[in-house]
Amino acid sequence: MALWRAYQRALAAHPWKVQVLTAGSLMGLGDIISQQLVERRGLQEHQRGRTLTMVSLGCGFVGPVVGGWYKVLDRFIPGTTKVDALKKMLLDQGGFAPCFLGCFLPLVGALNGLSAQDNWAKLQRDYPDALITNYYLWPAVQLANFYLVPLHYRLAVVQCVAVIWNSYLSWKAHRL
Repeated sequence: MALWRAYQRALAAHPWKVQVLTAGSLMGLGDIISQQLVERRGLQEHQRGRTLTMVSLGCGFVGPVVGGWYKVLDRFIPGTTKVDALKKMLLDQGGFAPCFLGCFLPLVGALNGLSAQDNWAKLQRDYPDALITNYYLWPAVQLANFYLVPLHYRLAVVQCVAVIWNSYLSWKAHRL
């Protein structure tokens, strides 16, 4: 519990920094899980650069974009009623999620050195499956998140659930 209290104090003092660092850390953890448990690479074959790429994406893209999106969404649809949460989830999953995945997957491809043509082909191959898989997990998570969780904790809650999602995304994004 002391760790949780320290996190809350840090979040209160430096909300943006803590949210971004949380996203980066949990993106990295998702990649480690992907490489070790899904792909079964072992420590000798672990691609540290790939993990650092995912941490960087978490800090430089996922944290700021998702954290910013939650702020915009809360301004656009203020309130925490069940109806408000449903509206937020529908906007999130109907508008934001498809765009986010459409940016995330090619960004990883570009960071991994794929040519524009290869990146486009990979996006065409992987995007539909990633989006469909997204819809198995995220609508229920986001509905609960928007209804039960205060704004300043939403990114952290989502990123905790997203450790598993990040493992999937890392595997999907790095699969050739």
